Order: sequence, then C-alpha cells, then structure tokens
Amino acid sequence: MIGVQDLRKGTTFIDDDGNLFVVLEYAHNKQGRGNATINIKARNLRTGATIQKNFQSGGRVQDVRLETQKVQYLYKDGDNYVFMDQETYDQPSLSAETLGDNAKWLTEGINVELLTYEGQPIEVELPTTVDLKVVDTAPAFKGDTASGGGKPATVSTGAVVNVPFFVSTGDTIRVDTRTGEYVTRV
Repeated sequence: MIGVQDLRKGTTFIDDDGNLFVVLEYAHNKQGRGNATINIKARNLRTGATIQKNFQSGGRVQDVRLETQKVQYLYKDGDNYVFMDQETYDQPSLSAETLGDNAKWLTEGINVELLTYEGQPIEVELPTTVDLKVVDTAPAFKGDTASGGGKPATVSTGAVVNVPFFVSTGDTIRVDTRTGEYVTRV
C-alpha cells in the first residue's frame, strides 16, 4: 500500500473496486485549513477509459509492480496489434483501445517493452523517439519562414506531426513519442 500523496505520473495502482490504473496527471491542492486534496487523471489499463479521481490526503491505494519483457511489433490484425517475445517467440496482442495514442507510433519491427500484470499484457512502453517517413505534406514556398511556425505532415503510420517548412514528402523525421513533436530530420 502507498499513500495517495506518493502517486506520480506513470505510477500503477489498484483502486478499491479492483480496477488497474496508471496515473497520467497529478495535482496536490492545499487550501487554508483542512486536509489537502490529491487530484489525478488516470487511465484504466484494462478498458482504456480515462477518469478523474480525487483523494483526501492520508488515503492509501494498493501499488502494483508490472513485469516487463522485450517484444517486437509484428503487424496489425483487425483491431489488435500483434507483438512477438524475443526469447520465447510467444505472440501476445493488444487492442487499439488498450494501446491508445501509442498505436500511432508503431512501425513493423520496432522493439518495445511489454508491461504485463499477472501474465496479462497491459500496455507497451515505446522508445523515446521513433524515425518515420513523411508520406504527405504541403510544399514549401519562398517566404514561409518569415512567419515562423510550421506545417502539418502525415507520416507512414498515419499520425499527423507539425514540422518545419523545409521538411518535404519523402523525408525521414524523428518524432518524440511522449509529446508527438518533431525532433529533427534524419
């Protein structure tokens, strides 16, 4: 058991109803007299639903230790994403709901960490950056850089990333998977 004041982004816990959650956002509010309030935004790891929860300071939740294993992303099968364990060659799969926004950064052959709880796959941990090919973006015009900013570009996985004006269709770019922002041209 851990105190709710120890919940931070990325912490996994079980609530009173037995649901498995991961903390997405954390805020500690203390106003004048009385107890502090802990506000969190958490995602249910089994259903993918995102909720807001409030706790009184001093409350406790059951913390969870997830097991990790190195897997390689193979392919998308309907609504499921299939991975392969590098050692045992098992092929666990996760639904698009469970993966959430992580699905838009998966390319065939990428190595990721699969998090499991009681032998059941829960989610994947992506590398910090991924290299993706730009499949569609507007051409650059003379004078674009005067206004600063950027333009939207569609990458090979279907995700849309805001890129500088000099990036063109066919370029390979590096994207931060935590924020979805352009890092550099490769």
